[in-house]
Amino acid sequence: MVLLWAPASRLAAAVASICLIAGCGLVAGAPGLVPDDALRGRIALPDGARRTSIVRVVDGDTVVLSGLGSSRLIGVDTPEVHGGAECFGREASAFARRLLRPGATARFVSGDERRDRYGRRLVYVWLEDGRSFNAMLAEGGYARPLVIAPNDRYATRFAALARKARRAGRGQWSASTCGRS
Repeated sequence: MVLLWAPASRLAAAVASICLIAGCGLVAGAPGLVPDDALRGRIALPDGARRTSIVRVVDGDTVVLSGLGSSRLIGVDTPEVHGGAECFGREASAFARRLLRPGATARFVSGDERRDRYGRRLVYVWLEDGRSFNAMLAEGGYARPLVIAPNDRYATRFAALARKARRAGRGQWSASTCGRS
């Protein structure tokens, strides 16, 4: 209640402090971003995950994987950067490029439905350090959950991570991005 009577500058400082405590720190001056290594991406690597290497990142949720070709990450949807760029699309793509560098080793598991309507392989991807990249996108506020059965193995987890990111004001949920205030 005290905050309601505080001058605007004190209110802004209090809100910023709360945001920092809640985990919506800043990276390289970008509002609402947390350090890449702070994102846990905790979904255990399943038995049968196969090794591949990154060829290139197309955008935040599409990568080209060695031996698989164009691959769409299951369970998450990042803002678009091609054919009508959407707010926070560039940031989501930059995040993917930072973590999925060409030549880097990754692990993947294909979805129950193997390909989407564009012919892309549908996959869950883990970084070499064991973190789920799909989960990291939701956790960092780079993506919204996207559930398309039968590829819904981690849907509940991705939804929970996205809710947490939204509450913390991370990524696209930052008050100063995408015209939010």
